Amino acid sequence: MDHSTVVGIDVGGTHISAALINIETSTLVAGSYLRKEIDTQSTVTEIITNWCEVIQQTRRFNGAHASKIGIAMPGPFDYTKGVSLIKDQNKYDILYNLNVKELLAEQLSIPTADIRFLNDAACFLLGEVFCGAAQGEGRVLGLTLGTGLGSAWCHHGQVKDADLWNAPFKSGIAEEYLSTRWFVGRYQELTGQRVKGVKEIADVASKDAVAQRVFDEFGQNLGQFIETAVHPPTADVLVIGGNISNAYPLFSGELMRHLRKAALPIQIRVAELGEKSALIGAASSWQESLLEKEEALNGQAE
Repeated sequence: MDHSTVVGIDVGGTHISAALINIETSTLVAGSYLRKEIDTQSTVTEIITNWCEVIQQTRRFNGAHASKIGIAMPGPFDYTKGVSLIKDQNKYDILYNLNVKELLAEQLSIPTADIRFLNDAACFLLGEVFCGAAQGEGRVLGLTLGTGLGSAWCHHGQVKDADLWNAPFKSGIAEEYLSTRWFVGRYQELTGQRVKGVKEIADVASKDAVAQRVFDEFGQNLGQFIETAVHPPTADVLVIGGNISNAYPLFSGELMRHLRKAALPIQIRVAELGEKSALIGAASSWQESLLEKEEALNGQAE
């Protein structure tokens, strides 16, 4: 068994990505990265089979045989037991109340103890704090903006799920205003046109005033949300990740304008590691236990 590498997995709203992570250096093994689109509304068998194909290919990359798997998973989810609690989010509803850890372990023919689930936003922030945009910072809030809203706090190296996705906001909850669904819905409301995602709106924003208006409104929403989330001040730095962060220049103006108006002295940084942050964060959950095992095996050999 390979005790220096772990399979890091990031389960997204439309895909799964994976890589071998060297836990001694917290880096991706070159060439091991895989990404596969997933129909999150298909059957349980199809979803689990597609995930396992990616996991197996990654585990055995270049002759490796990684024994442990760390999975960054969106919530709500029972991360200890491995049971999905996701429902009514237009993704993975079919997995609701199923023990995903057992399903994966059975198909991979490995013990359930070799699989760990962690909150995806916490994994993202852990990676960025360890070797990305928030390296060395003591108080950090991480937000992942995509098909849903992920959030995590980091206080002096200790990362935990902030669980802000369903925080009361405006006339609903935060995720309704800070996700791809809001962009698609708002753009359709203003133009009558249906688009698949944020990228399509971003691509026309330079010549489409309505598209830019949507980004401006999003920046205002995000600013209002941040003001609420970090009042009183509980973070010095905010790291923004997820697919929507790729369009940061289109909504940063209104965001920063709101934060200045609110006199909120928080630094805004865009994630530097992309999807790598969640993969590194997920795999790092095994760092201490596997390094201890490696040292024990080396001691026996001596």
